Amino acid sequence: MDYSELTRQELIELLKRRDGQTPLGLVWERNEIEHDRALNDDFIAMNVDTQISSGEAPWSNLLIEGDNFDALRYLRMTFKGRVKVICIDPPYNTGNKDFIYNDKYVGKDDRFRHSTWLEFMYRRLLLAKELLRNDGVIFVNIGEDEFGHLSLLMDKVFPGMKVGTFVWKRRSGANDAKGAFLSVDHEYVLCYANPDFSFGGKTKACLDYANPDNDPRGPWVSGDLTKAHTRFQRPDAFYPVYNPETNIWYPCDPGNVWRFASETRLKPGQKIRTKTMEQLIEEKRILWPANERTVIYKSLAELRAAVENGSAPHNLKADTPDLEFWVDKTIGYGKPRYKRFWSDLKNKAKPSSPVIPPSGFRMAKRLSGSGSPHLQALSNNR
Repeated sequence: MDYSELTRQELIELLKRRDGQTPLGLVWERNEIEHDRALNDDFIAMNVDTQISSGEAPWSNLLIEGDNFDALRYLRMTFKGRVKVICIDPPYNTGNKDFIYNDKYVGKDDRFRHSTWLEFMYRRLLLAKELLRNDGVIFVNIGEDEFGHLSLLMDKVFPGMKVGTFVWKRRSGANDAKGAFLSVDHEYVLCYANPDFSFGGKTKACLDYANPDNDPRGPWVSGDLTKAHTRFQRPDAFYPVYNPETNIWYPCDPGNVWRFASETRLKPGQKIRTKTMEQLIEEKRILWPANERTVIYKSLAELRAAVENGSAPHNLKADTPDLEFWVDKTIGYGKPRYKRFWSDLKNKAKPSSPVIPPSGFRMAKRLSGSGSPHLQALSNNR
């Protein structure tokens, strides 16, 4: 918007209207609650306990005992933009004396219970964000009571940085179900990160790969050559496949079309991201059925009769387009498959799953790089 043509009074009125509008997102009471006293001039000095320190300074590891807000302000002075992983386990604010704020517990009946908790978290998350480096990530544990509020708050503090939410079952079976007879036996871990962060994933097992035919390209595994689309959904992927070495033709399954495109179905100038079926056949990446049953029909009537009595290859149906194409051709009853080589895998790891088993939240973070600080903030105010 061009503001240059507006008068001073018009600009004032515009600002008043904007200030009067409720913004999209999380809103909480901030004027009525007590702010952190640490926001004033009482910057707390820390002391080094040399008696419990190991070795001589500078130390490669650091443990701070004290108010986490004060600790975060100290860390910002020396570790700003240098921390790779932050894991925090804040109070869940259940109202059962699990959240103490400025030396007093916040109970269930406190009018500003949620706002007090949000303000507490907001100031600390702002500081934590400044510590993260370009591939830094933060994990925040939370329960059911504040999960919704925390999600919105994280979006506010870390806009566009959400990676996902882990759900982990912290126990199995419980008889403490209340109200609607629902036992809350799970918790959440919210994950937000800077653009260069990525999980390492779980390394794929290469034990499934073998090389029984001594292929010079190395170990391979037999893969599905079809995908779950019908011929009506993907008509261009519904075509016959031909084995030039055996002169056998294979009809396409009308319920599971071929995974790869055919050069015969490409439009002029059309580009595709994968190789065509013809290229795969030429590169001997197609696994043809061995010692399979074949059949030849000498007329369309003979073919229709075979389809009717169920003796024809199962992929040939009465409504198969161009059914006469299959007359006088050697038709295979089997299904070709695809050679997937270990060396062709772009990523030899499986993506991490957001579902954590009940054994507990033990996150094996295989992150790129090493030698950078990993910060774990203790629960509550300490």
